Amino acid sequence: MILPTLASAQFLMTLDSSVMNVSIATVASDVGTTVAGIQTAITMYTLVMASLMITGGRIGQVLGRKKAFAIGCVIYGCGSFLTAISQNLATLLFGWSLLEGIGAALILPAVVALVASNFGLAERPRAYGLIASAAAIAVAAGPLIGGLFTTYASWRWVFAGEVLVVLAILALIRGMEDTPAEAAGLDLVGTALSALGLGLVVYGILRSGTWGFVSPKPEAPEWLGLSPVVWLILAGACVLVGFLAWERRRLDHDQAALIDPAMLRNPLLRGGLTGFFFQYLLQAGLFFCVPLFLSVALGLSAIATGVRLLPLSLTLLLGAVGVPKVFPDASPRRVVRIGFAALFAGIVILVASLDAGAGPEIVTWPMLLAGLGVGALASQLGSVTVSAVPDEQSGEVGGLQNTVTNLGASIGTALAGAILLSALTTSFFTGIENNPAVPAQVTSSAEVKLSGGVPFVSDRDLEDALDAAGVEGSTADAVVDENANARLNGLRAALSVLAILALAALCLTYRLPTRQPGAQAVSSRVEPALSP
Repeated sequence: MILPTLASAQFLMTLDSSVMNVSIATVASDVGTTVAGIQTAITMYTLVMASLMITGGRIGQVLGRKKAFAIGCVIYGCGSFLTAISQNLATLLFGWSLLEGIGAALILPAVVALVASNFGLAERPRAYGLIASAAAIAVAAGPLIGGLFTTYASWRWVFAGEVLVVLAILALIRGMEDTPAEAAGLDLVGTALSALGLGLVVYGILRSGTWGFVSPKPEAPEWLGLSPVVWLILAGACVLVGFLAWERRRLDHDQAALIDPAMLRNPLLRGGLTGFFFQYLLQAGLFFCVPLFLSVALGLSAIATGVRLLPLSLTLLLGAVGVPKVFPDASPRRVVRIGFAALFAGIVILVASLDAGAGPEIVTWPMLLAGLGVGALASQLGSVTVSAVPDEQSGEVGGLQNTVTNLGASIGTALAGAILLSALTTSFFTGIENNPAVPAQVTSSAEVKLSGGVPFVSDRDLEDALDAAGVEGSTADAVVDENANARLNGLRAALSVLAILALAALCLTYRLPTRQPGAQAVSSRVEPALSP
């Protein structure tokens, strides 16, 4: 039951955001806030989790991974309970964004380390594959679960159910093997520097859709002629450089440190972390674009959208479980390359299928291929990163790995959203300017009112807005048609960039090993025995 227990924890950590994404309007109404308030809560959850991930890995080393895992589950369960009963935004922020974020920062690095302590090298690819697939399945199943509960019961039952799952996990962790706790204190200065640096970077990325990446959007803040996003990311990067310098200084003086910066010079570890970064970037970008197409462009319900994403879950499980079982000695480098190639093929097929009049069935094959690709990546990358360093450093690797995946997911969502809205805006304004059915005064009015960007809205919402503005008849029909074409152009642009990034990831796999970590360990023991 060890692996299902750890996979369940990973599933819960990922489920929250994907569930909330389809329930934002309902949650906002129930807790007496706005959609912007709920989006702030989602942002803060990611921010807290990402900024404390390295510290969470170190706490696991000091206390013991199993104890840190259990404490994280208790904190997370308390946060879920508060979220389930929250009546205002403040309680939601404290329960969900803060407590659940802190709990996740303790749990996720511990999961990586507990797999290393409970499974041998040969078993780790399958174990890490199942753990990673649990997270991806949570992303795919979240809209379906959220849609079902929000439509037929209440979103609160999702978080109440999380409390029950946490209690079950706590009851099942007793039989897990643990690594001994280290007699060393926490590096409080390093903790502050890592949290501040990562927090600035992640916050900058998350705000890029609102403020702009480089040039500030209209009505957005402006710092020295540039978007604050640039300065936040640069400031965060400088703080992280200072953090690494501080860690080296502590190690030189034989003092406890959060991480050993020398690990980052390990080519196998860098290769695994790079693979994780691109996997989560592509995965997040894809899960941003596809639900928008299904729910907004086609008008499907949250439940129907979730059903259309299920093919990805099926092939993801098939790849994550099947590859290590059927091909236990497969080259990790080759499997990862096949995974990125499958993601690239799925995205390209989706781009080619996005035409006017296309229905929801066009996402089936792309989702099957994308799921197979993510499953192939999940079956190898976790084992590669942890096996690149001694087992006693698995907690540090867990913190780094989850930090990289959070950064990848944040960048994937922000990048896909920024490109989609930019292409949508350009295409929409070009379309109505060149359409003879749209008067010049309507075009000028639209350019003034939508100077900050054209929102990604459904035909029905646009028709209501046009009716309220007094635009009717053939003019309204022409604007709706141009908006529909612009939506598809925006989706094509965002997905095309994701396809290019999948190719870039494919080219960066050269650092990955060509033999399984277990086979390498056996080889290293056998060769000395055979030498004269």
